[in-house]
Amino acid sequence: MRTRIAFGATALAAGTLAALIASPAQAAEYSSALKVRGVQYDAPGPDSNSCSTGNTRDEYLTIKNYSRTATVNLRGYVVKDATGNRFTFTANHYLQPGDYIRLRGGNGTDSDGGNVVYRDNCNFLWNNDRDTIYLYKPGGSRADVHSYTKSANDRDGNGYVTFH
Repeated sequence: MRTRIAFGATALAAGTLAALIASPAQAAEYSSALKVRGVQYDAPGPDSNSCSTGNTRDEYLTIKNYSRTATVNLRGYVVKDATGNRFTFTANHYLQPGDYIRLRGGNGTDSDGGNVVYRDNCNFLWNNDRDTIYLYKPGGSRADVHSYTKSANDRDGNGYVTFH
């Protein structure tokens, strides 16, 4: 009888320990292979959102696939800023493990080979002083989120902040 109780208590303790260890991983809000690598929030030069002569295409967000094995399709992923401006990836863009894509402002030709997707919008998305970047999975859960301020996160003043 003692053996059974000891075994039962050991099994219960092991089960509780396993549940405690598994809970944080399962409860992780941002469990995703895709992460925001960095943002060029302040395009070089004076800001101009003119589609023909502006520099919105020099503002970009880099999203990287940090998985070692999984290819991820960006279709359905959503990028938003703090005020709700958003971009939804509507086409298939496959990121191989370790690959990245730059989501650029302005107009252009999307290219998986060139690692670029254009927002087809000449307005700036990211604020030059501070903002929050949200990356959502196709189902609506958060894949990643980062806030930045020019004074705290851009020490060299080049308008680019790295996160991962």
